Order: sequence, then C-alpha cells, then structure tokens
Amino acid sequence: MRRILSVLVENHPGVLARVAGLIRRRGFNIESLAVGVTDDPAISRMTLVVEGDEPTLNQVSKQLDKLIEVIRVTDLEAESSVARELALIKVSADPERRPQILQLASVFRASVVDVGHEAVILEVTGTHDKVEALISLAQEFGVQEVARTGIIALARGAQSMKVAREERYHDAAVLRV
Repeated sequence: MRRILSVLVENHPGVLARVAGLIRRRGFNIESLAVGVTDDPAISRMTLVVEGDEPTLNQVSKQLDKLIEVIRVTDLEAESSVARELALIKVSADPERRPQILQLASVFRASVVDVGHEAVILEVTGTHDKVEALISLAQEFGVQEVARTGIIALARGAQSMKVAREERYHDAAVLRV
C-alpha cells in the first residue's frame, strides 16, 4: 500500500532529520520527500510518499503526530487530493531529431527550458505516472540526466491543514507543560 502523508511542522533546523529518522527506524523507505515553507514562515509542509501495510502506516502516522515539532499529519487519499511532481529531463538532441523531441514535449505539455547543441532540457509537471511516461519515451533519444522534486499534494475542496497561529501556540504550550 502506497500512502501520501502531508505533515505540517515547525520550521526549525533538525526537524527533517527527526521525521526521516522516525520513518527509517520503522523500516520504511521514503519513496518521495518534498519540503517547503508554507505561507506562514514559521511552518513547513513535508509531503512524504511511503509504502507498507495499513497497520504499520497507521502507526507511522501516529508516531509522527507525537513529535513535538509536528503540528498536524494528514493522510491524503488519491481521490480526495491533487498530487503533482516536477521533473527536469536532459535529453540528447542532435539537430535531426530535435523536432521529434519537441513534438514529444508538446504531447506531454512539457516546456523546453534550455536548448544546447547536443541536448535539450524539458520541464514537465504532472502526476507521477505522467512524469514516468515522458521519461520512458524520452529514453529513445537518450536521457542524460533527470532531476525530480518528489510528489507534492493538497487536499481537494475546502479542506485545509492550515493552523491558526493561536491554535499552534496553544497546542505547543500544552505539549511542553
């Protein structure tokens, strides 16, 4: 079972290491990890993709929720969330094959962000499967390098993980007493 966890954490040094260490101690591999500051500079959002059986993944969520720096943990289900990934793909592109590569990019709505004498760099944003499909088809031309962000995700609709500043400080004060 594959799960996307969205975790709001205090934006402090060492929090990423604590979260990753907790998951490692449980014997999981983190398939994807993306971290960035939210609209509140004191809070970061971690989006983790992990795989395992349901009881163990539930335990990981509960353990994450116990870390002092963790504000909220949400399990994002595919049908009720939007998940995207960004990838940069450097593809070998001699002048004769460049039009085919540009056509492939167009089919995937990828942008050409750099053109050189021997290679082009494509930027694609989409689902994990879309990114995988473009990389697979680009292999025909020669993929030189790939850089990926990892999956980021938000819940659909009005559902939000946003935490009021007063609530965050109240919860933190209760936990530290």
